[in-house]
Amino acid sequence: MEYETVIGLEVHVQLLTRSKMFCSCRADYQSAAPNTRVCPVCLGLPGAMPVINRKAVEFTIMTGLALNCQIPDYSKFDRKNYPYPDLMKGYQITQYDLPLAVGGYLDIRVGGRDCRVGLERIHLQEDVAKLQHRPSADGESYSLVDVNRSGVPLMEIVSKPDMSSAEEARTYLMTLHSILQYLG
Repeated sequence: MEYETVIGLEVHVQLLTRSKMFCSCRADYQSAAPNTRVCPVCLGLPGAMPVINRKAVEFTIMTGLALNCQIPDYSKFDRKNYPYPDLMKGYQITQYDLPLAVGGYLDIRVGGRDCRVGLERIHLQEDVAKLQHRPSADGESYSLVDVNRSGVPLMEIVSKPDMSSAEEARTYLMTLHSILQYLG
């Protein structure tokens, strides 16, 4: 039996916006004390209404245009339900069937030949909280939850399974990284 290598990638890009994806909490969580960049929206408290981060939408559309995507006239967000401890609300606000950018491609050059990697979609979602696993004095372990990262904007770029080697995947990622850095 002979196997063929088929590679498609899902790349998560944390967007460097001032505020989180659906609230006005500061998004610079890395050096903040645990659980200090949170609000009722981040925590999913009843009655808290999300408001979209315009800059995150603009950057995602700009990325879509740079990657030859179509930008639909209409887009929407969905709730993806899952019961993980790093998701305080029990759901993640993301996009599914109507993302901000669809189709598109990224041309790369590998081993002297040109390759085109198709894109399925580019969409926005919110990041989840951060779990910190620690050993306890009795040899067991416990986990702490830092909710500061919850709600930070994530752009997800989903390629088609058009790559057939690790070198193609590496070149795709390096080229994509360069484009994203150039865009800001």
